Amino acid sequence: MAPEEVCRVAEFVNEKIAEIVTASKSVDTLNTAILALLNVGEAYLRLRDAAETREETLNTQLQELVARLEAACPEGSSHDC
Repeated sequence: MAPEEVCRVAEFVNEKIAEIVTASKSVDTLNTAILALLNVGEAYLRLRDAAETREETLNTQLQELVARLEAACPEGSSHDC
């Protein structure tokens, strides 16, 4: 991983830890790290699910477009398509 990417990830994790510390003043270090990891994991899963949904939508749209093109210009047609 590039040094810039390591810094970016560290900043993100530090932000999550700061959010937890702010929300719960009595959380110890281990619990803070666990809660931060859970928050990061939840954010990752949300993004992954959104990406999968977008991919499925794009695939469906592509299939519909191909079907429309095939209907407009069937094989063996005398038209130049």
